Formats: sequence, structure tokens, C-alpha cells
Amino acid sequence: MHIDNLSSLPVEILLGIANEQLRLNCKDKAALFYDLDINSELLEQKLAAGGYEYDPTSNQYKIR
Repeated sequence: MHIDNLSSLPVEILLGIANEQLRLNCKDKAALFYDLDINSELLEQKLAAGGYEYDPTSNQYKIR
């Protein structure tokens, strides 16, 4: 799966896509970046700007 125009997606949509992929297909965020074929820094920055950070214990992005 490839996400086009990552920077234009609303944070809530991006969060939903990322967490669904983490829950169903990816064992960690490195696998998520590979699976979605996205720039890890851009994804992290966009989610952080929305107040979310990755929690490795639950393998999902959560509100800070």
C-alpha cells in the first residue's frame, strides 16, 4: 500500500490508516514504513504535530 500526498491527508485519517496497518499487518513501525512505502520522518512529524506518538508496547500511535 502506498499513500500518495501524505502531507495533504488529515492527521485523523493518517492515524487511522497507520494504526489499522499496525494492528493487522505490521509488527512494528519500521514494518509500517516499509509496508506503506512512506517517508518515516514525514509520518512521524505529521502525527507528532497532531499530538500522537508511537507506543511500542501496544504497537500503535496514541495521544501524548
